[in-house]
Parts: sequence; C-alpha cells; structure tokens
Amino acid sequence: MNSILVLGGYGGFGARISRRLAAAGYRVLVVGRSMDKARAFCARDPALVPLPLDRADIAAALVSEKPDLVVDASGPFQAMDYAVPRACIAARIPYCDIADGRDFVCGISVLNDAARAAGVAVIAGASSVPALSGAVVRHLADGLDRVRAVEMAISASNRATAGPAVAASILGQVGQPVRLFRGGRIAETRGWQELERLDFAMPGTKPITGRLAAIADVPDLALLPDRLMGRPAVVFRAGTELGWQNRFLWAMVWPVRWGLVAGLSRFSHWLLPMQNLTRKLGSDRSAMMVRLFGDRAAARIERRWTLIADGGDGPEIPTLAIPVLAARILAGKEPPGARDAGLALGLLEYEPAFAGLAIKHHVEEVNAAPSLYRRIMGGDYDALPPSLRAMHDIFRDGGAAGEAEVFGASNGLGRIVARMMRFPPPGKHALHVWFRERDGGETWTRNFGGQCFSSRLSQSGNRLVEKFGPLRFFFELSRTAEGLRMDMRGWSFLGLRLPLAMAPRSDAREFERQGRFHFDVPIVMPLIGTVVHYRGWLEPV
Repeated sequence: MNSILVLGGYGGFGARISRRLAAAGYRVLVVGRSMDKARAFCARDPALVPLPLDRADIAAALVSEKPDLVVDASGPFQAMDYAVPRACIAARIPYCDIADGRDFVCGISVLNDAARAAGVAVIAGASSVPALSGAVVRHLADGLDRVRAVEMAISASNRATAGPAVAASILGQVGQPVRLFRGGRIAETRGWQELERLDFAMPGTKPITGRLAAIADVPDLALLPDRLMGRPAVVFRAGTELGWQNRFLWAMVWPVRWGLVAGLSRFSHWLLPMQNLTRKLGSDRSAMMVRLFGDRAAARIERRWTLIADGGDGPEIPTLAIPVLAARILAGKEPPGARDAGLALGLLEYEPAFAGLAIKHHVEEVNAAPSLYRRIMGGDYDALPPSLRAMHDIFRDGGAAGEAEVFGASNGLGRIVARMMRFPPPGKHALHVWFRERDGGETWTRNFGGQCFSSRLSQSGNRLVEKFGPLRFFFELSRTAEGLRMDMRGWSFLGLRLPLAMAPRSDAREFERQGRFHFDVPIVMPLIGTVVHYRGWLEPV
C-alpha cells in the first residue's frame, strides 16, 4: 500500500483530501501541529494515521516515514517558500500541492533541474486554479483560430468554511497590486477592485444570480496568455455569496491604496468569527464560470463553462485534482521535473469526481454579434482600408500602441475645458489605447504618456454615440476615399438634447498611410476655439 503524507491534513481542504486519498486505498499520514486534532480526525478511519509535525521539520519526517508522495494542503502559499518541495527533491520523493499563490505556482519551475536530476515530479497548483481552470480553458479553446479574452470567476457559498489560510489569502490580496495582461500589454489593477455582478446559469439547474465578484490574483493571470493562440487578455474574479461582504472588502481597498495600512493579512483572525456569525444568512450553493472569447474562421465565438455546486459541495472542488494526480504520479505517468498544474489534467479526468457530488457543469457556445463599427456602417465597413478594419475589429478586449502629437488649446478658457475633460497636454507622446467591449458597446481608454482619458462608444440607430461623462455626441460614420470620417449630428447633456449650433466641432478622420492606421482629431468649441487637437498612428498589439 502506498503512503501519502498530507501537510495540513486535518484542515479545511486537507481533511477532504485526506479522506479522498484514504477512500482511494492509500495509507495517509495526516500531518499537523496538534496531535489532539490529528488523532480526533483520524479516529474513525484506520487508513488515516496522525503525525504531529511542524512543516519546518519536514526533512526529518521524510527520512523517518519514507512516504511515496507528499501533498501540501496547508497554506497560505502566498507567504511560503520552497522549503518543502526542496526537501522532497532531496529525499527523492514526489510532491504536489493545492497552491493558488501566483508567485509560488509560477515560480516552481526554478526547481525543475533539481527535480529532474532527482527523478521526481514536483507539481504546484493542483487546485481550482490553475489545474481545473487550465483544463476548462484548453477544452473551450479547442478548435478556435484565436482567443481574444478569458474571463473566470468563482463565487463561494456563505456556508463554505474558510480556514485561517483561506482568510489570510483573501485579506492579503485586498488593495494589493495585481498584474494582468489586457489591452495587449501587462497592466496593473488592485485586488478586490472592479466589482462585477455575475449570473451562473445552465439548463436543468436553478440559476445563481446577482453574485458580486472582484479582481483576485491567481496563477492563471500569468500562465494563460502565453499558452493560448492570440495571447488573450485574462481576468479572474472571486467573491463571497453575500453582497455586503464583497462591498466591505472593496471599501477596504482604499486604506491600503492610500498607505494608511500596509495590508489586511494581520486581521484575518477576525474574518472567521464574522463568518460564523453570518453563516445562516447565505445558502450552500457555490459556482464557477469560465468565459472564452475567440475566432473560428470568420465567426466571433463565445464559449462558456459553468459549474454549480449544491449541498455544500463547493469546498470539495479545490481538492478534486489531488487524487487523480496522485494516481498518475504513483503509477509513473508524470515525468520528473517541477512545473505548475495548469497542463496536468483534462476536463474529462474530473468527471468521476463530479459525478459523486452535487455538482453540475455545462458548456455552451454562442455566435457573438459583429463589431460596433461593422454594425453601424454595414457594407461600407468591408470597403475600409485593412488597417482601419483591424483597428475596429474589437471583441471583448484589445489594444493598440503608437505615437501621437497633441496641440493644445488656443486660449485660457480652452485650456480649462481641456483639463476638465482630462485631455493630454501639448507635445509628442507614446500612445496606448485599451479597448473593452461589453454588451455591444466599447470603452476606449487612451493613454498619452501617462495622461489617460476614456469614452464609451455605442450605437443609436445608424449613428455612433460617444459618451464623455454626462455628455453624449452623435456621429455619422462616412466612408471616404482615404478611410473614414466622423460627422457630428447631435449632442446631449444628461439626456437632454442641445442645439447643434452650440456643439463642439470635431472633423475627426481615420485613414491608412503605408499600411498603418492614422487618426486626426481636432476638437473646437463655439466661442472658445480649439480645445485640443491630436493626431498620430496606432498598430494593434
């Protein structure tokens, strides 16, 4: 009988892993600091053997116990080093864990040479992310020519037990910088910002609606862009069931951003009592969703995978990869080396575990609508120069980079208006534009050398509507011999139509020169004169 040593083996996730491994026929060494807790947990199953141990003493335990595999289910991995996998390599014992800490999982490859020399597999991240998420993304991406964006979310039941490691992981991310790939480049946001309301639905199952989720830092943000055709934007959100909990965490971002506190990890011991007090307010339903946006031939495709766990089975999901991976490792099917678990398993390998739980999952595919400019211009769109069509072929996320020359306002009043609109200062600037497509509209965030301003573009009949705060401008898009012209046909303030004679003038042009997209945008206001005039070029990135 193979023996498996499980660090944190009687904890929230560790206990589930230990039971699953024992049920699979392994002798499980349940490791933790408390002998009393270990004995109490192991009392009813002879395959579970208590072993009091501090992780700092792991090297000696590997020599004395000689397990066939080590599983680390302790955490939080955001604060851990590689002492345990290094000890396993030195003892020539394979290792895997349920880490979701980005740096820990993505950096595990530094042990690759040592693991290969020792002839053992060292695999990090056999959890919901990146193991399950990676399996789902590869399943959804199959057959697509290009992937534009990947959006993932997990919403936990309020009755799901959060241990100290989970609490520390959640609070440790609040307000901290999160690097992610979007707009065609590495960008930065903050943990637990960008709240969105999400629905999880599938045929034959009661939907979960209106759950809030916010940005969380996971290994997939670094791993997936380079693993998928087209280098897509990747976003991950997480949330609790109760909306006020998510709003509270969102609000706590600001003290961290303002430097009033360095971080919230030290307050994690408060989270567990608060959860116990509010547990009855929620349900026992958890959910996970992966949305993938891409191209197949000329079609724009969205594929969506949704999982709903009932009966309190949501916390089982992070544990399901370990028994499958353990069987592969002990059967010699995993080659030696250190790597993340994002490519370890396929979605079909999860099916037996899903079948034994109150878990349902579903994949659907829909054809997305044409791009905004194509819908407005109709047949004229196909006659535009190739660089213009490429620039406006926006689907969920995109980016462009180039250069711009900005000419300032013609007088003091114009400069005041320009500052109010956050227009860039005069001069030559590196330019980046981040395109976000949602619900048929587009948000363009223009970054002129660090000075940013955004506008929201949408459709009203056969006209383009550009929104700057309370102002809306209505344009007719006209194809010209050199490209595209935008002619203003109306404007409004807070929905109230204003006289066209008082509208700003913007004879904006887009054209192609030497195969490159060019723009020229002057903005002139009656009685004031020029507010800003910028021109330059862009290329998709």
